[in-house]
Amino acid sequence: MSEASIVTKSKEDLLEEMWLEGHYIKKMLASAKSLHEARDLFFDHLNDLERHYFNVYSDKHYKNLHIIEKNNAKECIRVLKNVIRTENEHLTGFSALKVLYNLAKDKKGALARVKEGFLAEFIYLFRGIYGRSDIFCDSLYDSGATSDRVQASSIRSQQLDNYSMKMRQYFRRYRTGLDPEVIKRRDELKHDILSYFGASNGDWRDVSWQMSHIIKDVKTLSALVALDKDEISALRYAEKNRIPFQITPYYLSLFNKDGKSDDDRAVRAQVLPSKRYCKRISINRRYGADLDFMGEKWTSPIDGITRRYPQILILKPYDSCPQICVYCQRNWEIKCLDEAKVTKEKVKKAIDWIRENENITEVLVTGGDPLTLNDRYIGWLTDEVASIGHVERIRIGTRVLVTMPFRIGDRLIEVLKKYHEPGRREVCIVTHFEHPMEMTPDSLEAIQKIRKAGMSVYNQQVFTYYNSRKFETAFLRKVLKVCGVDPYYTFNTKGKEETIDFRVPIARIEQERKEEARLLPGIVRTDEPVFNVPRLGKSHLRAWQDHEVIMIMPDGRRSYRFYPWESKLAICDTYIYTDVAIYDYLKRLHDDGEDITEYKSIWYYF
Repeated sequence: MSEASIVTKSKEDLLEEMWLEGHYIKKMLASAKSLHEARDLFFDHLNDLERHYFNVYSDKHYKNLHIIEKNNAKECIRVLKNVIRTENEHLTGFSALKVLYNLAKDKKGALARVKEGFLAEFIYLFRGIYGRSDIFCDSLYDSGATSDRVQASSIRSQQLDNYSMKMRQYFRRYRTGLDPEVIKRRDELKHDILSYFGASNGDWRDVSWQMSHIIKDVKTLSALVALDKDEISALRYAEKNRIPFQITPYYLSLFNKDGKSDDDRAVRAQVLPSKRYCKRISINRRYGADLDFMGEKWTSPIDGITRRYPQILILKPYDSCPQICVYCQRNWEIKCLDEAKVTKEKVKKAIDWIRENENITEVLVTGGDPLTLNDRYIGWLTDEVASIGHVERIRIGTRVLVTMPFRIGDRLIEVLKKYHEPGRREVCIVTHFEHPMEMTPDSLEAIQKIRKAGMSVYNQQVFTYYNSRKFETAFLRKVLKVCGVDPYYTFNTKGKEETIDFRVPIARIEQERKEEARLLPGIVRTDEPVFNVPRLGKSHLRAWQDHEVIMIMPDGRRSYRFYPWESKLAICDTYIYTDVAIYDYLKRLHDDGEDITEYKSIWYYF
């Protein structure tokens, strides 16, 4: 069964396929007299498989299986053991084993309890435990195939060429904002925007003009760019329910004027809230739901500060941005520009708190976007933080390099450069480029101003559906690095219901790191894939020690148990998270015209 067919098959066909892959398991479960007996039989079977795979006295079938396939089988066995544990049923409130047991016994209504994604997960798990994953290609390189070192090196080089050519083939699918044709098209839209507002070319680079002409209503937006029916419907719903959206004139010029296209899909998604997003926000408001998904109020020892780590904290001097990003983890506290206010007195108290705590050596100034504030305020703020002797690094967290790059003016550079003292204190910029189409000549100019002043620029990308296609994020890293930006973190999207349109399975970000980022030179893939655990902080997305699958839910979503970053230092609480279903993600890609056979190994990332 191909990947493409799995998202088009009926539930009944998927059930048949599941039992075809696990016919022994079906027979075993059907013969069990109780769920308790079924669990014991299942554990015994998995233990037997594992023992045979790594036993030198096993029969020919197990011996002939390649060690890579054996290792994959071991991982699948471990997942299945977790899934059938009573402890994990208790933690998640669901028993996948009970469903499998009832399905094996053909109990009425059993199939109706689950969705296609549930069956797909077990199809691939059953294939995996029996060494039939079919995800590994035959290597062109075999170090023992020849004693001729030159010939062996040539064969290996050919394989590396194949990897590189595949990567380059994908890169040709994506464009950047530095493409001459893209620049020309955007320049035309820029002139349309200026004409609409009765402004001149000189106004375009004026930050105060950009700020005073933020687009935040459907009428203005639809007069400047073509919107499809879904976009218009969602924006009207947002207006009716007072759900803010803000787009700088500059960022609007990155749109495709004639309507959504493959080039600007990621750009539009970041600032145009979907109807599903708006409805969820409205429901949350109606029922007074706690929108602080990250539990920041539980890690704020004083107003304006968030602290999750020993030596660094977040200082929030402002609670708005020139532009509101739909996927933002702080969108619950981000206000419209005309509603924003953080008193200087509150910021002073937060800085005094830092001054009194010698354990703090690094301050991340973010918000909101602190560079929404004027140069004079930024100068005062930076001076106050820099005057604290034990602070050796000041990070400025901002997205103006993407949303309004003219904000990086000569005066601001002078203000920041004054406090950047190599050997004593670093001042650096941390930003959010989400897609290669956001890198423009104006952004590049802003980056170069910062770099020429001796300061570094780092990027934190949020890994969303709109930048998760094969080699799309790898291409972003390549573009960023050559433009002077160091990839720093790649964040897995959070589990907020209102941002479901952006969310991607954890397995996909793990797959991207192993099969795409890994093909880039090390200095280009310096970012670390992480999951930001509420209240506790970032957990790496690489190892079993940091997280593990504990259940397959009825709709195919995986439930994970996360072990916090300090779990090797202290006894601490774990965190249970239910992910996006891999099946649903692949179906969405398929419906958008993507060849999902290229993603087939995704099922074996845990």
